Amino acid sequence: MITLSFLAFLALFIGVGVSAYRLAGNDSRDYLLASQSVKPWLAGLSAVATNNSGYMFIGVIGYTYVTGLPAIWMMIGWIAGDIIASHFVHARLRRATTVDTRTFSSVLATWDGDSRRWLRLAGGLLSIAFLGAYAAAQLTAGSKALSVLFGWESWVGATIGAVIVLAYCVAGGIRASIWTDAAQSLVMLIAMATLLFVAVSHLGGVASAYTALDAVSPEYMSLSPTGLAFGDTLGPALFVLGWMFAGASVIGQPHIMIRFMALDSEANMVRARLWYYGFFITFYFLANAVGLLSRVLVPAEGFDAELALPTIALELLPDVLVGLILAGVFAATMSTADSLVLACSASVTEDLAPRLDRVSPNSRLWLVKGATLLVTLLALTIALTGPDGVFVLVIVAWSALASAFAPLLLVQALGQRVSEGLALTMMFVGVATVYAWKQFPLLADFYEGMAGVLAGLAVFGLGRLMGLARSASGETADRIAQPGTN
Repeated sequence: MITLSFLAFLALFIGVGVSAYRLAGNDSRDYLLASQSVKPWLAGLSAVATNNSGYMFIGVIGYTYVTGLPAIWMMIGWIAGDIIASHFVHARLRRATTVDTRTFSSVLATWDGDSRRWLRLAGGLLSIAFLGAYAAAQLTAGSKALSVLFGWESWVGATIGAVIVLAYCVAGGIRASIWTDAAQSLVMLIAMATLLFVAVSHLGGVASAYTALDAVSPEYMSLSPTGLAFGDTLGPALFVLGWMFAGASVIGQPHIMIRFMALDSEANMVRARLWYYGFFITFYFLANAVGLLSRVLVPAEGFDAELALPTIALELLPDVLVGLILAGVFAATMSTADSLVLACSASVTEDLAPRLDRVSPNSRLWLVKGATLLVTLLALTIALTGPDGVFVLVIVAWSALASAFAPLLLVQALGQRVSEGLALTMMFVGVATVYAWKQFPLLADFYEGMAGVLAGLAVFGLGRLMGLARSASGETADRIAQPGTN
């Protein structure tokens, strides 16, 4: 019965994705941006499903299982940072997306009207490297859940996920990805809410569940982040600040920002953001609550915390609902994996080979689909041969992408015109800082992307003093940085 329930939901997702083929155009712009015709509710739900990936179902629940209630500060910091950054960027990014730009890197490279070839190439290479690793993490997350529920080898789950993602991506491109994201969002929410309700009921109600959690340890249900460096005051403050930077780092994630680039109108950005944040806050709260309760329901000794959700699902739910939970996990992994694969494919054909403009639209479309196949195989290979930790893989990729792209996007959205050399330096110093930061154990508790983003902004400040950046003026400023449009 578990298998039948799981397969029924998978069939639903595949059907929704493949059905997008009916509206697919015969050019790469439609394949990669859905001809900028996406409705705000679809853009919002798709963006939040892409953001709330296997990292949420597997990584965050595992982190909460180990850390306890202090993990909620990660949620508070993340969402606050996301909201603040989006206020300055989302609408302006949509406005800067023209008929000649099909990728995140291409928008950054042509923001001020120039064509900065090397910046576009570097952005494409960084996207492929880190989005590929990120996609592999999603396939790893899905395979972990299947290994618990069905006892399958890890390669089976990863391969199933890769085949499904490839099927509807090739069929309908970004439109198929967005449609399935919306369906997957609903399944994700229902799955998490169902598990929370059953877990609380199993423990005898809200009061009994809280008592059980409070008995884990004195710190487990404390609201103060504990176990951090630099003392009791500075440590928690830096912890929250770090996760605010992690949330703000959304603006540096090509696979998420492409959803807002594909929105049907800049005027609908507020509505898209309301859908996005309303769902995000609700789902994150449910994930934290399930992570807490799983600590009471599953002994901690010798247990892989990232398997908490599928383990308690098996213990508490009837077979049909276990299939629902598994479908929710797979929905989360696929909703991000398909977006990552498409973003990588776009970088391969649009950023690394811009001369494809000379190829016929139909031939170019098939080249992009071929790149989708290659990227999917690359992600599957990394998933089967790389490290097992979903949380670590995602955070490293997320940090690197944020450090490469967020500082440049932010300063351009705020009306600064940056030379190509300075833009490239900002990107590479940001990424290098992330990896240097990881070498200092004293700083390991804090989000390395914060250091990378600040380093990129510091490079911009120095370049501005040296005359390598200036305020945009005239038509560019009017087109991109109009006030009151966020």
